[in-house]
Amino acid sequence: MPDTHDRGDTRGKAPADSGGGRTDLRADCANCFGLCCVALPFAASADFAISKDAGRPCPNLRDDFRCGIHSRLRDSGFPGCTVYDCFGAGQKVSQVTFGRSWRDDPRTAARMFEVFPVVRHLHELLWYLDEAMSLPVTRPIHAELRGAFEETERLTMGTPDDLLGVDVAAHREKVNVLLLRTSDLVRASTGGRAADRRGADLIGARLRKADLRGANLRGAYLIGADLREADLRGADLIGADLRGADLGGADLTGSVFLTQAQVNAARGDDATKLPPALTRPAHWSGPAARPAAAAGRAVARRPRPRRGGG
Repeated sequence: MPDTHDRGDTRGKAPADSGGGRTDLRADCANCFGLCCVALPFAASADFAISKDAGRPCPNLRDDFRCGIHSRLRDSGFPGCTVYDCFGAGQKVSQVTFGRSWRDDPRTAARMFEVFPVVRHLHELLWYLDEAMSLPVTRPIHAELRGAFEETERLTMGTPDDLLGVDVAAHREKVNVLLLRTSDLVRASTGGRAADRRGADLIGARLRKADLRGANLRGAYLIGADLREADLRGADLIGADLRGADLGGADLTGSVFLTQAQVNAARGDDATKLPPALTRPAHWSGPAARPAAAAGRAVARRPRPRRGGG
């Protein structure tokens, strides 16, 4: 579970009135049945200290659905938990779709764990669409964005059977058309060089002070990249892998489709500028801790995640 959304812990939560980022699209662990700690599998790696099968509760999950090592996840070998974000799907499935926990009604467990990732994918799309609608440059396509948002939200309100019947890949492709149009509008307005590095392998790349205004970095592998003092205003970062990337002093204001999970996976400092809907992670303090080249060597062998976004 992410380190920014524990019960009673307000670190990492953006203001409710920030541009984009509706509060119901943010993880609320207090109203979730610990679904990310049970439904999802993980393998022993640099991200997780142990392996766990899907549907088996993490040994650190307590009876009250709280994490027993939440305050020391990174030090305990579970940094992967601190960068995961369900986009509010956990509380939606727990409180709306089912209403009773898998512990109270074990017969629902398997179905609940199947539904959770479906709703998570849909909520991720809602996050992107919500952000797109908040941008002044998308006014020409606002009605289409609103329609896609409402259709996606309607899907999330279905019964468990309805949700398991959703063709998530097809719906993602449909939404992606609008996200691409949003990206084009934003990047065209930046006045930058608008480099196209979509899906590029930039692991450990030396991009310090690079002019990446309006760049297309969708799905780019920026693991351990040196992005110190880089200008990323107006860049499209949907699905970009920023694990271990050094964002010290970088300017990401106005970048689009950047998520809190991506920021949490990177390193930054007090000079890093973030979009208003995102919050400086608790583990960022002062200058970034180590050279980006070293970070690249440390994380480059981690399994590559599913490419996010639309």
